[in-house]
Amino acid sequence: MPQPLEDDASPSEPLQALPVAASAMKFPKARHSTPILESLPLSQSETNLAFRRSNPSAASLYASTLSPPGSRSISPAGRGSPSRVLSHTVFDSRSNRILAENAGDSPAEPLSLVLRAFVPHVSIYTSEDTEALMTEKGFRHGLWELLRPFGEDVQGKITIRDSNGMSRGVEGFSIRFTRFGDNVEHPDPTVSGLKNPAPSQGQNGSQASTSRDKQLLADVEAVVESHLSYAEESFAAPPQHGVFANQDMSEETSPYYALYLRRLLSGLPISPHETFSHPVACVIAISSRNPNPIEELRRLYTETNQGSQRLPLWVDSDYLRYYVLVHDEEKDDITRSMGLFEQMKRHLGIHCHLLRLRSSQSAETDDDSIPLPRSDWMSAREELEDIRRSEDDEDFEDPTRYIFESDATAIRTFVREMVAQSIVPTMERHVSIWNDQVASRRRGITGRFMNLSRKWAFGGSSRSSSGTSSSRDTYNMAGFYSAEAPEAIMRKLADYAFMLRDWKLAQSTYDLLRSDFSDSKAWKHHAAANEMAALSLLIMPQQMSSKNRAETIDQMLEAAFYSYNTRCSSPYGALRSLTLGLELLRLRGGTNIDDAGRWGVRLLESKILGNVGDALMKERLAICYGSKEGVGSWHWGSRRRKSATWSVLSADAWLQQSKHIQARRCLDEAHRMYSTLPHKSGITKFGAAGDFMASLQHSLAESPDASDNENDDGDDDDIDEESEALNDMRSRRPSAVSGDMFRDTTAKDGMDDGT
Repeated sequence: MPQPLEDDASPSEPLQALPVAASAMKFPKARHSTPILESLPLSQSETNLAFRRSNPSAASLYASTLSPPGSRSISPAGRGSPSRVLSHTVFDSRSNRILAENAGDSPAEPLSLVLRAFVPHVSIYTSEDTEALMTEKGFRHGLWELLRPFGEDVQGKITIRDSNGMSRGVEGFSIRFTRFGDNVEHPDPTVSGLKNPAPSQGQNGSQASTSRDKQLLADVEAVVESHLSYAEESFAAPPQHGVFANQDMSEETSPYYALYLRRLLSGLPISPHETFSHPVACVIAISSRNPNPIEELRRLYTETNQGSQRLPLWVDSDYLRYYVLVHDEEKDDITRSMGLFEQMKRHLGIHCHLLRLRSSQSAETDDDSIPLPRSDWMSAREELEDIRRSEDDEDFEDPTRYIFESDATAIRTFVREMVAQSIVPTMERHVSIWNDQVASRRRGITGRFMNLSRKWAFGGSSRSSSGTSSSRDTYNMAGFYSAEAPEAIMRKLADYAFMLRDWKLAQSTYDLLRSDFSDSKAWKHHAAANEMAALSLLIMPQQMSSKNRAETIDQMLEAAFYSYNTRCSSPYGALRSLTLGLELLRLRGGTNIDDAGRWGVRLLESKILGNVGDALMKERLAICYGSKEGVGSWHWGSRRRKSATWSVLSADAWLQQSKHIQARRCLDEAHRMYSTLPHKSGITKFGAAGDFMASLQHSLAESPDASDNENDDGDDDDIDEESEALNDMRSRRPSAVSGDMFRDTTAKDGMDDGT
C-alpha cells in the first residue's frame, strides 16, 4: 500500500522536484486502483509524486500535460452576460452571445490559443561571434534559443491603437522568435487553377504540398500520443469505475486537447497564401567581441536584403531591422560597449538595444540561477525529436536550461522595449498607410464599380478576354502574388490588423480579398481568406442571428474547407479552419453550439483526423453539446443526450487505443450526464446502448495493468489470455450496436424528455 503524502509535498510544487523524488520511491504492483487514486481527481494525481515511475530526466518533456496550463474552465458556461431578448427557438434559454472580454485569459482556452498563435514573427540573424558567445552559455541553437521563451509572454500591458485611433492596453501580448530564413514553404502552382502553371523549384506539385501537411498532422498525433502513453505508464494501476464521476468535463479541458491545438498552430511556415509567419522585424545581433561592429552590422543587413539569405520574392523585404549589441558582462569593458552603442544609434537609427549578458554558463546550483522554461510553441517536429531522443538515449539528460536572474531581467526589458517602442508602432504605421492608399480604394460604391470593371466588359453579358487577363495580371503563374501586388499588400494589412486585434478592419479586408482570389483562381489564397474572415467575424464583439450566421460564417467555412480539402489537397488547412471555427462558435453559445457540432461531425466524416485526433474531437463534441443550457426544470432544448452519446463514442475510441485513463474519464462523464436527465433512468430502456456501455465497462475492468508487464512468465500468460479475450470482445462490439444503438424503445413506455 503506498504511503500517504506528507503535508509539504503538495501537488502544486514545481515540476523540477518530480524526478529526484520519483526515482527514489518504490511502489507495490496492483491490478486494482489504490485508495489514493480513488480519492484524488486526475488533476492532482497526475502531479502526485507517488505515481511517477518513468524516466526522471524525461519528465520535463511532458510538463504541459502533467501540469495543465491555467486553472480556469474552458467551458463557455458562465462566461458573458446573457441577453434578455427573445430566443431564436422556444427551447433556447439564452440567445447567441458575444465573446466576453476575459474569454481568452486562460492559456488553455481555444480563443487564447488563437490570439497567441497568430502573432508577429521576429526573425533573428546573428554574427559568428554572437553564436560563439551563446555556445559558451550552453545554448547550442544560439541567441534564438535564449530569447524564444521570453517572446511568448511580453511583460506588462502593451498599448495598441486601432484604425480609428482608439488606444487600449493588452495583457499577455506575445511575439514569436524564429531563425531567419527557416521553415519556408514554397508555392504550389498546381492548385492555382491555371491551365499551364510554371514549375516550382524544388517541389513536385500538389503531392509535395499534401505530403507536407500529412507529415505535420502525423507529427502532431505522435506528440500527443507520446504524452498519453507517458501518463498511462506513470500510474500504478488503471482507474476504476467512479473515479471521475464527480468531475464535470464541461468545466475543465483535457490538457491533451490543448496540446493538440498548440502543436497544430505552432511552427507556421513562411507561405505565400498567408503572411502571419512573414517577419515583421528582424533582430540583427553582434557581440562586443566583434572587431568591426558597424561594418559587420551593415554586412548582415545586406545579406538579409540582397544576398543569398534573402527571403523569396513573395515576402516583403521592407520589414523592421532591429540592431542589438550583446555585451559580455564578465570579459568586456562596458565603457567601450556604451560608446559603440551610441555610434550604432547615430549610424543605424533609434531601433537599437544594448543587451548585457553574462558569458558563463549557469548551473542549477548557482544562487542566482533560474530555470529557462521550455517553449510552449515549439513545432511538433522539434518536440517529437526531443521525445525520441529521450527514449533512445539511455544517458538522456534533463533538457532544462538555467540562466542567471540578471540575464532574465535584461532580456525581459529588451523584449518589452522592442515590442512597445518599435514593433507595434511600426505595424500601426503600416496598417494606416496600406489602409489609406490601397484598401480604401476598394471600399464604397466607387471601389465596387472599379472592381466590376476589372472583371467584366462594359455593355456585355459575358466575360471578355481583356477582363479575364486584367483580373489575373498580378497573380504569378508559379502560384503566388508578388510582394508589391495590391492583393498581397491587402492580405498583409488584414493579417497585421488581426495580430493587433483590430477585428473589424481585419474582417472587412479579408472579405474584399475573397472575391479577388476567387477571380484569379488562387484557391489556397481564397481558402485562407475565407478562413480568417470567418474567425475575425466570430471574435468580433457583436450579436449575430442564425440567418446572418448561415449567410456569412457557414458560407465562409464551407468555402475554406472545400478549397483546402478538395481543390488544394491541404488537410492541414481544412483541419485548422473547421477546428477553430468550431471552438469559436461554441464560445458564443445558443444556437451556435448546434452549428459547431455540425462542423465537428463534418470534420470527423472527412477522415482527416488520425486516431488521437478522432478521439479528441469526439470528446470536444461531448463538451460542446454539454455546454448548451435548457429551459425550465426539465432543461428543454439542452443537448445532454447528445453530449453523453459523444462521451461514450470517445470512450470507445480511447479504449481501442488502450488509453484507459481517458476512456474511464469519458465513460464516467457519460454516466454523470445521463444521471442528470429528469427521469433519472438514463438509457436503461435502450437495450443496445446499455449493452454497449456495459461492454466498455467490462473492457476497462479487465484491462491489463501496465505494472504487470514486469511480472514473471506465469503472470505474463494470464495477461496474454486477458488481452486475447479483450481483443476478441472489441472486434465483436461494433457489430452488436451498429444497427440498434440509437433505436428508440421508449415510445411504448411514455414520452421522452426531448433532451
